[in-house]
Amino acid sequence: MPKGFGGMPGGMNMNNLMKQAQKMQKQMAEMQEALTNKTLEVSAGGGAIKVTINGEKQIQALTISPDVVDPDDVEMLQDLVISAVNEAIRQMDESTNAQMSKITGGMNMPGLF
Repeated sequence: MPKGFGGMPGGMNMNNLMKQAQKMQKQMAEMQEALTNKTLEVSAGGGAIKVTINGEKQIQALTISPDVVDPDDVEMLQDLVISAVNEAIRQMDESTNAQMSKITGGMNMPGLF
C-alpha cells in the first residue's frame, strides 16, 4: 500500500496532515483569544473623535472633543463618528488578517475571522 497521500508533495502521509491541521487549529484558537484581548485606538477629524475597538470588533470607547459638538452641524459630527468607527474596523480587520496569514502561510481561508 503506498505511503504518499494522493499526489501530495514530499509523500506527505495522512498522519502528518492531521498533525499539521491540529497545530494550525491550536494556533488559531490562541490567536482568537489574543485578538479578544487586543484593543486598537483610531481617531478622525484630527483627533476630534477617538474610537477604541477590540478584536471582536466591539466599540469599547468613543471620545468626542467638545470642539466638534456644534448643534447647527450635527451631520459633520455624525460623519466624523462614522469615519472613525469604519477606520477602526478596517484596521482591526487588517491586523487580524496579518496575524491569520502568519498561521496559514498566506493561504486564503474565507470565513474563519
